[in-house]
Amino acid sequence: MKTLRVLTVDDSRTILAMLHHTLSNAGFEVLQAEDGKQGLDVLKTEQVDVVITDINMPVMDGIEFIKHVRATGNHQSLPILILTTETSQDKRDQGKAAGGTGWIVKPFDPEKLISVIHRVVH
Repeated sequence: MKTLRVLTVDDSRTILAMLHHTLSNAGFEVLQAEDGKQGLDVLKTEQVDVVITDINMPVMDGIEFIKHVRATGNHQSLPILILTTETSQDKRDQGKAAGGTGWIVKPFDPEKLISVIHRVVH
């Protein structure tokens, strides 16, 4: 079975470190970006199986990032999980409308996160 590749996009180095630790220990290959623009740059050169993105980031926020990912030819079916402190229904609706696959509220439960990744990839 191939190793799943996960791109994590978050402006918090603490969250990136926690995600890297959690996901790499679970056997995933982890690529990281600190904002949506960096995330798009990674996707231009790397194939990933799932993306985990924050919403509130400088340069390009998560909603814009998702819209850009969905607009590029080969990423329409790429699972994109939104990992955020946002809980409002308005933000959830925006995330879903942009093309988000799932919504996870910070702080995340590592086991649940890994379970959700397996569910959306398979």
